[in-house]
Amino acid sequence: MKRVAVIDVGSNSIKYFLGELNTDGTLKTITDQNDITRLGEGLRETGVLSDEAMARNSAAITRFAADARANNTDKIFCVGTMALRNAKNTADFIARVQSDANITLTVIPGEEEARLSYLAVLSALGTDGEVVVFDTGGGSTEFIFGNGADITQRFSIDLGAIRITEKYFADDPVAPGSVDNALAEILSDLEKGGVSGNPKQLVGIGGTVTSMGAVMHQMTTYNPDIIQGSVLSCDEIENQIASYSAKTLEARRTIPGLQPKRADVILAGACILKAITTRLGALSIIISDRGLRHGLAYEQLKEETK
Repeated sequence: MKRVAVIDVGSNSIKYFLGELNTDGTLKTITDQNDITRLGEGLRETGVLSDEAMARNSAAITRFAADARANNTDKIFCVGTMALRNAKNTADFIARVQSDANITLTVIPGEEEARLSYLAVLSALGTDGEVVVFDTGGGSTEFIFGNGADITQRFSIDLGAIRITEKYFADDPVAPGSVDNALAEILSDLEKGGVSGNPKQLVGIGGTVTSMGAVMHQMTTYNPDIIQGSVLSCDEIENQIASYSAKTLEARRTIPGLQPKRADVILAGACILKAITTRLGALSIIISDRGLRHGLAYEQLKEETK
């Protein structure tokens, strides 16, 4: 049985998936991990990846690549998204990863990121009628509009939790009025980015929405089987925004279900989710535990069986 590993290098975290196909053609997970490594830290101000960010991210990629090789993986794919699309010194980081991990890092465009994310959702949840899938990360948010298995529109906008955090939530606890100001900018970004419609289903993928699902379920140990298909209501999103904004950063780190490393950006992520539901007239978000890495692995493994 062929095995494929995907290392997804995002602005806020690196996700690592290792899998193979079951006999029925569905995707089997061998390991699925993430490390919050903040590649995009300070990128908005400087336009470049810092030496410290490159060092810790290259180390994480090297560690994941070593694990993949130790588990008899046939192919390893390493892909980068928004931070690497924007940074002026991306070539330096790619060269560093090649030297440290002996692996080629490929930067993919936002539309390809969106396509793979939609494929991942289809492989896990299925869709019925008009659907919007979104993935909000540290540096960007990808949107995929579809009808059943057909993608009708896909695009990426420069809206992520790191920028909103750095601009509005630097105080600890956050300053009065900062949530309203952040929501106003996020709604403006969504409108300018062309986000509109009234889909039958709104599906969220990525670390923000799965973390909020884990907080909703008060998970001390993350369980993807419970998260997959969970429903995050607008009331739950608003309750979590109120909770995060009232707490200090240290207090947020103790919330059951929330990774301590995500405590500083979770409020911005929650605000983005609220604005998306407002913009699309949705009452809730269906959570999918699958993302780009699952879509790429699934596609490559299917190719191997042809």
